[in-house]
Amino acid sequence: MSAGAVACRSRWARGLLALLLVALVSGCAHHNPLAQWARSPNHDTRRPVLVVLHYTAGETAEGSLRTLQTANSNGPVSAHYLLGKDGTLYQLVDERKRAWHAGGGRWGAITDINSASIGIEIDNDGRSPYPEVQIERLIVLLDDLTTRLGIPRSQIIGHQDLAPGRKIDPGPLFPWRRLYQAGFGIWPDPAAGEPPAAFDGWLALAALGYPLEDPAATLRAFRHRFRGIDSDSAVLEEEDRRILHALTRPLLPAAVPAP
Repeated sequence: MSAGAVACRSRWARGLLALLLVALVSGCAHHNPLAQWARSPNHDTRRPVLVVLHYTAGETAEGSLRTLQTANSNGPVSAHYLLGKDGTLYQLVDERKRAWHAGGGRWGAITDINSASIGIEIDNDGRSPYPEVQIERLIVLLDDLTTRLGIPRSQIIGHQDLAPGRKIDPGPLFPWRRLYQAGFGIWPDPAAGEPPAAFDGWLALAALGYPLEDPAATLRAFRHRFRGIDSDSAVLEEEDRRILHALTRPLLPAAVPAP
């Protein structure tokens, strides 16, 4: 090979390497071409702060898996995980990415739920009890997610909690108390006592994170989760107030002893 050919090949190789480096930097950095790239090491991956539990409303995990992997008739949906009745666990979306599981809704000040959460679909038709093997596997998964991603263990909510009136999953049969006994979610303290006369149950619901735009729907979601009943009444009952007082009492500042 002539010296000219060698030099030409060398220039070609250097040019190809330069193009590959540009593509690599562009693909990894995602920087704005309007700005000069001046990389800082002071950053990390965006982290979820919630786990949202759903039921599939389907008959089989395999059918739900197809729905979550395709552009179905109601529009594309997904979740980070799907948990079968027998405890089989599937991961569908990278935890660092947004899965399309929550839709419109709000929890406290969080309005873009998909960007702030991990979504878990649980294989259940909405009418049947959840098998113990499925809940045991869910507890293992929640322990892994909250430990590894730094999600507070109290921040486990249902789809209905963030979208009352639009969604009802995971429904009144979901064993929230069982989850709490394993260290996840929240549950009222039976020793909290009666709420004071001035206790405002609606403010307590808002303090927990519930949206109040549709009071009847919000109470239905709350009763599904904490009372295991289905009720369309928009009137706070005494049992609702007792539960809300027990749930929000830890949020109140500690009393300052008198001097």
